Amino acid sequence: MTYLRENPVLQRELLVNLRTVRAFVLLFGYLALLGSVVYLAWPSEQRVDLTNPEASKRLVNMFFLGQYVLASLLAPSFAAGAIAGEKERKSYEMLLASPLPPSAILIGKLLASMAHLAILVFTSLPIVMLCLPLGGVSLYEVLAAYVALFVSTTLFGMISLGCSSYFQRTSAALVVSYLLILPLALAGMFLWFALSGTGSTARLVAAFVVLPGAALALGGIVFVLTSRRLLHPPDVGSEGKEVVDADQEMQQAVGLVIQRGQFPDNLFAPAKRDDLLEDGVNPVFDKEMRSEIFSQGTLMLRIVIQMSMLLAIPIMFICFYNTHPEWAPWYVNYVLLFNVLVGPVFSAGSVTGERERETLELLLTTVLSPWQILWAKLVSGLRVSSVLTMFLVWPLLLACLMVTKYWTNLPAMGWYLLIVVMSCVTTGTLALFCSVVFRKTAVSLMTSYLAVIVLYLGPIAASSFADTFVADSATRGLIDQLSFTSPFAAALSVPLTIDGTTYGGAWPTYLAYLPVAALGNATLLGLMTWLFHVRWRVAQE
Repeated sequence: MTYLRENPVLQRELLVNLRTVRAFVLLFGYLALLGSVVYLAWPSEQRVDLTNPEASKRLVNMFFLGQYVLASLLAPSFAAGAIAGEKERKSYEMLLASPLPPSAILIGKLLASMAHLAILVFTSLPIVMLCLPLGGVSLYEVLAAYVALFVSTTLFGMISLGCSSYFQRTSAALVVSYLLILPLALAGMFLWFALSGTGSTARLVAAFVVLPGAALALGGIVFVLTSRRLLHPPDVGSEGKEVVDADQEMQQAVGLVIQRGQFPDNLFAPAKRDDLLEDGVNPVFDKEMRSEIFSQGTLMLRIVIQMSMLLAIPIMFICFYNTHPEWAPWYVNYVLLFNVLVGPVFSAGSVTGERERETLELLLTTVLSPWQILWAKLVSGLRVSSVLTMFLVWPLLLACLMVTKYWTNLPAMGWYLLIVVMSCVTTGTLALFCSVVFRKTAVSLMTSYLAVIVLYLGPIAASSFADTFVADSATRGLIDQLSFTSPFAAALSVPLTIDGTTYGGAWPTYLAYLPVAALGNATLLGLMTWLFHVRWRVAQE
């Protein structure tokens, strides 16, 4: 109880996190979204047949699926900056020098990070209770779903907290957390739906016995490893060891080693400059690429590359080399999802970082034009995220050579590549725009993720919802046609002909995506250039 009642870390974090305006806005948006889903899916008939409760089962399943996805996305955003934020604020060493043991610090950080998310989940309980009178779902199944939700999000928070202890920046901890949590979240979703046809008993056993045991074991391992790292921290000294020695890191690296002076590693991790700049070189671009992004070393890059490749191997085999080659768009969607996770990280702090270091005014007083500054910021971020994303495109090109059924679908493969490239540009441009508008990198990064999720996944969710609960075929067709803002929908709509059968083929979606995305990017670049010309948020308040 001492760790809970007399934990200054927990008390301070709760007071700071729950009193912000963002907490109330997030609570309102969360409940409004879930309430809208239930309202729109509510049966319109005056009489409901309780002997056939399939509609209510679908409604409750979609409710919990949406809540599970939202909670999985929010858990790292609350926990990934718990320790990395201390390093960024230069208070990390003071925290470790306090009388608190590492376990108390971790418990305080974890509970404080998950408290806000727990409030969000608890406040949704009255909404789901409205669905119980429709039949088909028992109170025990609802309780099991909430137990599974709490256990999963707590595990995700612990994993994010562990990542936060290994990285110097919140952005790096966040993207690695998402990559580690992604396979666990997908496995949980598949397991829940796989057990839906086996009866409620299997779900109850999985929710009350199997899942808590597995989460306790995995979370306990992460907790012990993180406690040991805080007890004997290797990154204490020189204010958190801000600059990493590249040679020393290469000697200690396990697994993938990035050779920053060789191709293709020099495309996204160029070596530090040891000579003067040539004439005509944009100094902002050179500085962003060589010092700003990679001053913390290449640990985050190595983990991102290895995790993405590890996940790509089974997905590549399932989508390309099995008996269903028409599943190729799903691998493209995996590549797009990877870009959604890593794209904002390298651009969301481009301008907010200058504000936080109070160097934006100095930058704007140079002879560089606003377009030169924005071009350098955008290209430096895109160069990294695009190269990392393109590492996952080679299986698509390899399938075009090895799978004969794709030989007649080369135009479709070309469309897939164009969609991935445009998605990279859009993700980076959105993140840079958020960095221009907001003052803090953390706010800019989370807003970038939110904007990308709404723009990319929102149309997919709306289309799936309409197919399940909207009876009017004309309305469903209209919602499907309005999904051209999503590269996921565009990839699934590209016509792919396998053994005489054409899959996809919704031409308004995949043809409209590229020009609409290009127009949106041009508009955002124009707005950013204008904001730089009028010195938007330059003077400190």
